[in-house]
Amino acid sequence: MSTLEIKDLHVTVEDENTEGGVKEILKGVTLTIKSGETHAIMGPNGSGKSTTAYSIAGHPKYTITGGEVLLDGENLLEMSVDERARAGLFLAMQYPVEVPGVSMANFLRTAKTALDGEAPKLRTWVKDVNGALEKMNLDPAFSQRSVNEGFSGGEKKRAEIAQLDLLDPKVAILDEIDSGLDIDALKVVSEGINRFRERSDKGLLLITHYTRILRYVKPDFIHVFVDGHVAETGGAELGEELEANGYDRFLSVAR
Repeated sequence: MSTLEIKDLHVTVEDENTEGGVKEILKGVTLTIKSGETHAIMGPNGSGKSTTAYSIAGHPKYTITGGEVLLDGENLLEMSVDERARAGLFLAMQYPVEVPGVSMANFLRTAKTALDGEAPKLRTWVKDVNGALEKMNLDPAFSQRSVNEGFSGGEKKRAEIAQLDLLDPKVAILDEIDSGLDIDALKVVSEGINRFRERSDKGLLLITHYTRILRYVKPDFIHVFVDGHVAETGGAELGEELEANGYDRFLSVAR
């Protein structure tokens, strides 16, 4: 069993338009994601959804001013980015970056070696990579292309889920993995996410603007973020309410 605990997390960013040049984005976020659970974060723009993901992963843009983030009792905030990954954390980014000159195959094998402490056997690894790509409707030839270079938006998101499949973390954070996907790509991505969920002892934090992915990836909990904190937590019925009425009920309270 694995557990990701976010306790009273406060985060700031530099902002020249704010008095003092610093803006507080997260104002005390508390969440617990246990293995076997799927949590979805929804909320209006600027509410702190992506900030939560990148702060946990160790993005240098964000400054942690209070709180804790523990993975199986270990303090992630005291670790470097690569140490957090080795501890079992995975982040699929909203805008996956291109890495010219580094093939997908080399990138993935290097990452897997760093996680496991030894290089995977080449013959088996090639088969595993090709299999992961094929499951995401990507040609195996993608393994020889530079990471995300020249990929369409949908191909980048499907490649992120192929990485999730191969790297097999304890807890996955998927930041708007559904953005920019047509219905066919959304189904393929959702199937990949569900295959990961079916493995034992896996936790998932899904950040999204839209309830459509939640029709395919069923969350156990939905958290509504407003103004840097969790305004409400509920089940699938909360997603249905948001679909019908938007965030007005939560925003009126925040004002």
